[in-house]
Amino acid sequence: QVQLVESGGGLVQAGGSLRLSCAASGRTFSSANMGWFRRAPGKEREFVAGINWSGGSTYYADSVRGRFTVSRDNAKNTVWLQMNSLRPEDTAVYYCAADGSAYNPVVRTPRWMYQYWGQGTQVTVSS
Repeated sequence: QVQLVESGGGLVQAGGSLRLSCAASGRTFSSANMGWFRRAPGKEREFVAGINWSGGSTYYADSVRGRFTVSRDNAKNTVWLQMNSLRPEDTAVYYCAADGSAYNPVVRTPRWMYQYWGQGTQVTVSS
């Protein structure tokens, strides 16, 4: 079992930055790949970024590659999403999620592969 709590969302102007945090509890965090997803108004929840269990592999959606960075610290049971050069189209509720598999070297993108979810944090980017 993994419990996830996101924080760090807010209102920012276009071009600004935010850093989202996801605090995890549960003994399986360090073996789980972690993903960040987002859901914009009227749209499906989509994959944004992911990091494998060791932190050695990351993967990004094309829309955020080069602007967002995902990282983790297993000793602190935390994963972060650094978001730079934010755009109005990045406005969404952001969720962190834990992959249901253990010690998977590959970051997976489908939502159904993620077993545990946080409650989400709102990010609003004004133009």
